[in-house]
Amino acid sequence: MKIIIAGGTGFLGENLEKYFTEKGNQVCIFTRNPQRKNEIYWDAQTIGEWKNSLEKADVLINLTGKSVDCRYHEKNKQEIYSSRINSTRILQEAVDQCAEKPKIWLNASSATIYVHSENHLNTEENGIIGDDFSMNICKSWEKEFFAVKNEEIRKVALRTSIVLGNNGGAFPKLKMITKLGLGGKQGRGNQMVSWIHIEDFCRAVDWLIQDQNLSGTVNITAPTPLSNQNMMKKLRHKMKVPFGLNAPVWQLEIASLFLNTETELLLKSRNVYPDKLIKSGFQFSYPTFDEVILNLLES
Repeated sequence: MKIIIAGGTGFLGENLEKYFTEKGNQVCIFTRNPQRKNEIYWDAQTIGEWKNSLEKADVLINLTGKSVDCRYHEKNKQEIYSSRINSTRILQEAVDQCAEKPKIWLNASSATIYVHSENHLNTEENGIIGDDFSMNICKSWEKEFFAVKNEEIRKVALRTSIVLGNNGGAFPKLKMITKLGLGGKQGRGNQMVSWIHIEDFCRAVDWLIQDQNLSGTVNITAPTPLSNQNMMKKLRHKMKVPFGLNAPVWQLEIASLFLNTETELLLKSRNVYPDKLIKSGFQFSYPTFDEVILNLLES
């Protein structure tokens, strides 16, 4: 297959590129800073040379968007919003101009679209979508993505949870704070954490490409969310760290200022279930958190 990954130089993009290249596919990356042969310049806002690469592509994956791991002041908020909306909009324009359009377009979204929920398990069907900055970003993003319906293109929005791997994302940070003896619960510790192993993330994307019955919004997350307190306890146990200091909310607020991030990323309860993936027959290689940490700590 010919696969295009827009904004493919981050943690998820790099792993997807490796996964699909190893399976013998041709992967092309759209990036602001091309360094390699298979990378093409794009500014995520205007049509350019990159449009030609979309012709006869089998798959388009759009992962473009400013990281939410920052302070939510007005400038950053605007950049988080516009980087997602503009890239999706310009890709749609380019796709509309293609003589032979990509067969499937997978666009990033986030499991953060669902409300803070400690008890209600959010599936695609019964998920409760709320109204705050993060949720509204996701809603606007998906609305832009699904605004145009092309008969010949199957569209899937990836409502992805926290992706765990050794070469990026949240896991190296979790390991580090645990090692330093700071791996206790964050806040009350009741908030649910939805997660997925990077390998299962790549396999789920592949599954969505192959299964032509799947479209619309899909939760990309393992089937067993767990509480923050339980997650940190399991991590301490597997890393043989006897104690972990708890971090109350006020402490996290101060720390997040110094780390240039937001406490919401730690304190929001993401309680999400991959109903569509499970019903379509997808099998997780790492369905439980124990299996994930065992694998990641050994590799």
